[in-house]
Amino acid sequence: MNNIRVIVAGGGIGGLSLALSLHQAGISVRVYEAVREPAPLGIGINLQPTAVRELTELGLGTALATTGIATPRLNVCNKFGQLIHDEPRGLAAGYRWPQYSIHRGKLQLLLLRAARERIGDDNFRCGLKLTEFAQNDRRVRVVFFDRQSRSEVVDDADVLVGADGIHSAVRHRLYPTEGEPRFAQQMLWRAATEAAPFLDGQTMVIAGHFGQRIIVYPIGTASGGKMLINWICQKTVTDRAPPREDWNRRVEKEDVLAAFSTWKFPWLDLPILIKQSPDIYEFPLVDRDPVAAWSFGRVTLLGDAAHPMQPIGGQAGSQAILDARALTRALSETGDPVAALARYDGERRPAMNDIILRNRNLGPEAAMQLAEERAPNGFVHVNDVISRGEIDAITASFAAAAGVDVETVNNRPSYLSPE
Repeated sequence: MNNIRVIVAGGGIGGLSLALSLHQAGISVRVYEAVREPAPLGIGINLQPTAVRELTELGLGTALATTGIATPRLNVCNKFGQLIHDEPRGLAAGYRWPQYSIHRGKLQLLLLRAARERIGDDNFRCGLKLTEFAQNDRRVRVVFFDRQSRSEVVDDADVLVGADGIHSAVRHRLYPTEGEPRFAQQMLWRAATEAAPFLDGQTMVIAGHFGQRIIVYPIGTASGGKMLINWICQKTVTDRAPPREDWNRRVEKEDVLAAFSTWKFPWLDLPILIKQSPDIYEFPLVDRDPVAAWSFGRVTLLGDAAHPMQPIGGQAGSQAILDARALTRALSETGDPVAALARYDGERRPAMNDIILRNRNLGPEAAMQLAEERAPNGFVHVNDVISRGEIDAITASFAAAAGVDVETVNNRPSYLSPE
């Protein structure tokens, strides 16, 4: 049993994955979540095989398989729905683990149930928002505010991990002059809609270009032979300031239809999908600039608090899970918590800073923009527009930088030995 004790601020995907990993390693952990009653909010998320491997080693493989859709293929198309290239994903690409398309809220509740069972309800505390912390050469003291009782709760540990998202209170205290997230002048409109399957009922599609695009993929089954289809419409906007991200911010269907009314393809009628959606949510496309350090003594950052990135290439949630595993390994193998946090920072931060910047240029989806620039009116043969070699170079470069290429994921040693 490791004698280190960890406080995690934030009970999202990253914070819960860290709690489960620390428990697996025999490290004491307590999670504080600002939300009083965690609910299955959000829409879809893609878990890459590298993250599925880690959750499987945490004993959650069966639960994932029954909750999400194993994605076998990604199609990348232009704004007319013409195929630019397709690529196998997950098991079909040679990984030993699937890629799952899954409802973000259901994934969070899956992790939450497992965390409460393993670390105990007393070690998952809701409705408590971090307000301040202070550290010395032995401990870190953390103060939380209970919004219900209007009182303070004080706790102390060997390590504090800020896993509290893009508006992280921990990061704000480490970088007090950083300001608000960087708005990319694009809005996202998202929904999950029960509808007839498109293509083979499993394929994920990204279509369009830098200024306007869609992402569509199934995240579950529904009655009557229908699928629960996650869709995202993204468009450049220049006439508005960014609203604060909010999982509950609804938008009228007419606003989305005004921008995507002509996006009708032989394999999908997007306007019908929009009209059938019961609720549509609006989000600004934001990230933050890379920082020079995550770890400061006994305090460190994880997930969106450490590397808030644009949702390109399905990396944000997956990389938060890898953060959790890497941090747990460092704490397990390094007797000094301060040295462990410095090791974790050095292992993870350079690659994540690189992905933040790559994602601003569409990451592995940059082939769409090349097709738009070279053939804005469409093409007869895609090879006349963009070569297979160019496409392969784009995807291989990103996969290697993110550490998600098949060889790395399949053959690297485990962060922690499975239970």
